[in-house]
Amino acid sequence: MKGLELLEKYPASAKVIKDWFLQSMIDSFKDDTVPEEFKQFMLEQGIENDKVGTLIDVNPRMLLDVFDDNDIIIYFMIFSSPQGVKFSAAIHTGNDEVKPNPIGKQCNTRKEAELFAIEAAFEILENKLSPKLEE
Repeated sequence: MKGLELLEKYPASAKVIKDWFLQSMIDSFKDDTVPEEFKQFMLEQGIENDKVGTLIDVNPRMLLDVFDDNDIIIYFMIFSSPQGVKFSAAIHTGNDEVKPNPIGKQCNTRKEAELFAIEAAFEILENKLSPKLEE
């Protein structure tokens, strides 16, 4: 699933991720010559889904910090198979629950495994952020 699709499918996660990206951009202005008013303006303007979606598509790895901050730890495994080197992923959610291979398959590249793991992490974060419906 593409970055923009993930942001649209998981709106609570999208807010956390967009806020993280925006704060990271603002934090990168360590220079005192950048006025506080400009930083506040950036916070008020926000960042659009399509821009963040593109960043996710280009480098999904940058989301690992966002998920780490939310106790969703993604880790990757490499192993040999008769077909060659394969990659897989697992997620630790901070409550000692390990989801052993959220992607359900072996991937040919680490980037492919990252994309599937990121999608699984989006869903986990959304579930953590969404209020539970009482039956």
